[in-house]
Amino acid sequence: MSGAESDARLGCDELRRIADEHAALRNLAVLVARGAPPAAVFNAVAREMARVLGISHTLIARYEPDGSSVVVSGTWNYAQIAAPGSHWELEKGTASELVFRTRAPARVEKYTGCGELCTTLREGGVFSSVGCPIIVGDDLWGVAIASASTPEPFPPGTEERMVHFTELAATSIANAQSHADLIASRVRVVTASDETRRRIERELHDETQQDLVSIGLELRAAESLVPPELTQLSRQLSHASQILDDVVIKLQEIARGLHPAILARGGLASALAVLARRSTVPVRLDMTAGVSLPEHLEVTVYYIVSEGLSNIVEHAQATTAHVDLAMDESLLRLSISDDGIGGADPASGSGLNGLGDRVVALGGWMEIVSPRNGGTTLRAEIPHGTRA
Repeated sequence: MSGAESDARLGCDELRRIADEHAALRNLAVLVARGAPPAAVFNAVAREMARVLGISHTLIARYEPDGSSVVVSGTWNYAQIAAPGSHWELEKGTASELVFRTRAPARVEKYTGCGELCTTLREGGVFSSVGCPIIVGDDLWGVAIASASTPEPFPPGTEERMVHFTELAATSIANAQSHADLIASRVRVVTASDETRRRIERELHDETQQDLVSIGLELRAAESLVPPELTQLSRQLSHASQILDDVVIKLQEIARGLHPAILARGGLASALAVLARRSTVPVRLDMTAGVSLPEHLEVTVYYIVSEGLSNIVEHAQATTAHVDLAMDESLLRLSISDDGIGGADPASGSGLNGLGDRVVALGGWMEIVSPRNGGTTLRAEIPHGTRA
């Protein structure tokens, strides 16, 4: 092969390498842009980085406040050495320690230390490594590490090639943190609103309602003292007492709408059972036992079920309804369905519109499916944030 042919082949190989790298980065960028969970992005970054660099060992690790690192993702070969979820001390002479100390890309040409990590890597067939920091904002979040299982050193420019992958990982982490911060902010707003409603409900119940009841008792006492010949006065006092009774009932309904006190007394299961019993349409209630929920989520579920059953009674012309609430370690799933006439239009001013906004504010989603003559089904999913 002539020198010109050799140069041409090398040029083609370089172009192919660049094209493969750009394709991998485009695929990862699409994954990040679609809001894929960081874990999925980490797995893709580790996989694509290994493929582009032509190696078997890549991993993503997060630095912990206690001075260690935890593996969050890695290719299958590295998982046999340092499995995802495993914690490692930042030993001198390792890529993770060098990157942590310098906040810059670093190389380890040979693992010679006698610590646990160095020994594990050596016994696992790792000869050398290149580490690249993952910077989120101004903070050192973690490290991406590529390791070789042959004595040949990594070629020049490996660090620069890895930077493109770590930048995408950092973008995914930043996006996830921004989303989590936004949801946390919305939860605080919802919680503050619920606390205000509860305070107003408590004041209406403990103060205003009690004052009205006392006035009613005074009116009845006054009525009992009216001489028999003053029938007009007696009727007026009796009428005033009845009006006051109606006002108390309306006030109770208002207070119940502001904040369902029954939740505080008996919990969500009891509150939903009361709603099912009150419904004039027979309701089958299924609840899967799960974790305890924060109060703002219990209130949300109660409001949705209350509004959903009210709509069924008023509009669905249904003979049965079904409420199903299921929970796993991180997600709450709610379904309310009926066998009515369907054709419900959520945009027509239903109280569910505001509740849908509340669900979205808590990081979930809600939909209503209501084909004509096919019944109506409301579904909602809300993350309950109790996962460790």
